[in-house]
Amino acid sequence: MYQVINQVINPAIHLTIIDIPQIDADIKQLIDENIVSICEGDSGGSVDNVKNDLRQLFATKDDKWKMGAIAEFFMHLHIRTLGFKQEFLYRNLEEDSIKKGFDGLFSKNSLIWLMESKSGSINSQNITHASKIKEAMDDLKNKVAGTGQTNNPWKNAYNHASHMDVSAESSLRADLKKLRDDFISGRYHDINEFNTIPCGTIFLDGVWQTFNSSNIIQDITQITSRLYGKEVIAICMTQKTINLFLNYINS
Repeated sequence: MYQVINQVINPAIHLTIIDIPQIDADIKQLIDENIVSICEGDSGGSVDNVKNDLRQLFATKDDKWKMGAIAEFFMHLHIRTLGFKQEFLYRNLEEDSIKKGFDGLFSKNSLIWLMESKSGSINSQNITHASKIKEAMDDLKNKVAGTGQTNNPWKNAYNHASHMDVSAESSLRADLKKLRDDFISGRYHDINEFNTIPCGTIFLDGVWQTFNSSNIIQDITQITSRLYGKEVIAICMTQKTINLFLNYINS
């Protein structure tokens, strides 16, 4: 199984650090148990069919797109292990792509948690986990505030939650419908009204290296003033290569 380090930064901000140097038998089993639900909800589909669907989708995309999609998938996978309910489908409802709007919307104890994932290559200039967390946080903040937005993220969230195979509670759908209508009317909200999960993933180039967890904790501690939400779970992930997941879906 992948290594997880949890750190309480302050009462409102929790940090999780995850290393994935390989997909071992335990991780493969975890993916097998969740991949249908992540991608299709309660569709009753098969693992093989979902993998085949993803193979066809990924075959048409470049490496940058693949990094983003793979990072999102593993974040969804981990968040589900924490007892959160996924209130969306990984796949976009209308297009042959990953969903738009918020990267993820989860619920726990009747509370909404908004998730955004940012990723990049170790070869990118000045990349750090903290920089990706800030990027994800800023994106969430701007989406909720309607800053520079042409798409209504709440409309997408409501459409996904209303899908039969997502099985969202009626009260959640009602909340999302109101947020959708508020956005349409220009009544935007503040990110601090919601719980947030900003996520940052760094992909290595096939050679494993371990980032010093103390340095990551220090970097995240230094940006706490830029982390918004009633409660915040920041997730920093490192993966050896995008080929880990590509090899899985091709197996």
